Amino acid sequence: MRNIETRITKTGPDDAGLNQMLTDARMEERRARAAAMAARLDSLACHITLRQLNHVEAAELLRIAAENIQNEAQEIH
Repeated sequence: MRNIETRITKTGPDDAGLNQMLTDARMEERRARAAAMAARLDSLACHITLRQLNHVEAAELLRIAAENIQNEAQEIH
């Protein structure tokens, strides 16, 4: 048996500040994730260039990086 509790939360004009704070926090988190992803991609591009990897090696490197990202995402949840 599951313990599920349903709550009804009414929002009104007084909650506008709270809603805006939540929206701002979500946007800040999205910006941080985008910046982290851009840094990872740049690091991978530098690695590929410096080591002069061919397309097969570069693809394998990207697969490994994608697997690492998926593992990190699963640890968060």
